[in-house]
Amino acid sequence: MNTYDKNETLVLHADKEWSEKEGTASPAIYYSATFMAKDAAEFAEMANTPRHSKYYTRYGNPVHDRVIEIMADLEGTETALVTGSGMGAISTTLLALLQAGDHVVAQTRHYMGTAKILDEMLTKFGIEVTVVEQTDVQEFEKAIRPNTKLIIIETPANPTLIVTDLEAVASLAKQHDILVMADNTFASPLNQRPHDYGVDIIVHSATKYLGGHHDIVAGVVCTSNELAEKIWNVHTAIGSVLSPMDAWLLLRGLRTFPIRMERINENALALAMFLEGQEMVEEVFYPGLESHPQHELAKSQMNGYGAVIAFSVKGGYKETQKFVSSLNLTQHAVSLGGVESLVVHTAAMWEGALNEEQMKTAGIPANFVRFSVGLEHIEDLKKDVLQALQEV
Repeated sequence: MNTYDKNETLVLHADKEWSEKEGTASPAIYYSATFMAKDAAEFAEMANTPRHSKYYTRYGNPVHDRVIEIMADLEGTETALVTGSGMGAISTTLLALLQAGDHVVAQTRHYMGTAKILDEMLTKFGIEVTVVEQTDVQEFEKAIRPNTKLIIIETPANPTLIVTDLEAVASLAKQHDILVMADNTFASPLNQRPHDYGVDIIVHSATKYLGGHHDIVAGVVCTSNELAEKIWNVHTAIGSVLSPMDAWLLLRGLRTFPIRMERINENALALAMFLEGQEMVEEVFYPGLESHPQHELAKSQMNGYGAVIAFSVKGGYKETQKFVSSLNLTQHAVSLGGVESLVVHTAAMWEGALNEEQMKTAGIPANFVRFSVGLEHIEDLKKDVLQALQEV
């Protein structure tokens, strides 16, 4: 692992050994499914070396390795893996570490894809799941059984921005020899490092902040060498492979990640404060606001609070739909953490994926908006939001 004082330097130089070997200022793209060996002995070595970067791209690729170097350093873990999507990272990790008869403790609010895996997929394999209120660490403790193998958390949670106490959950898990996996997508490794608090596995949808330009779908798992090899063995069987081109685009996105994140944090906090002062806004949820019920916890484990603001528009479904439709500057699209601001009417987005009970559990009312703040000038964002609120 490389050590740099500042993340801006880390993302540019953590993979410099590859640059020196390739002799290029810009990283090479190894767009090859398979790699040649010079003789039978070398082929045998390549075939039998886990995570070899020049054997077969489902197993690894030099561009993957460059991303891995940077991501492991950013999260402070021994190593990392890349996958074809954030859900690929989550599902592969769960299948690698769990088996029939195991028990998982999960929090109430998760990304809808994760929630569906917990509700529907794991039970098919004989794995039990207990869902608890994530704001109360005692609820995690009460749910632990002799066969509990994993606690899975997400903080801040999508889309409600509820915060989970990383240190308390990790400490509890260590007492019972249980692994902890944290989805760090909504925070990013610049705003929060779960491994510093004892979390064993950190997953990301690299589609979001890490890529940063809404042009790739990718996932990352950051963990120890031992766990990474277990996950990699399942990964090669399932085949959630990140293409060399998407890995290269992710690598390019990482180069500007710290600079983008600094601006996004500033913009989002300013817009959240602006929204709190608007008559047509019922409530604003953003961990950086003092009004957030877990602001002190967020401040203790986060360096910044990210792009996503959740808020409720006065009225109901129709009023919220009118507000979202009246925005001119902000793009109407899913995802988050990119250079452009994005907005979704959360109830409209998820009503087809989650049933009524799941929507209720996820805390998604009809007038809920999820706004991902980008790099536009803050005054332009405020102006656009204001005119849209006036249309309601």
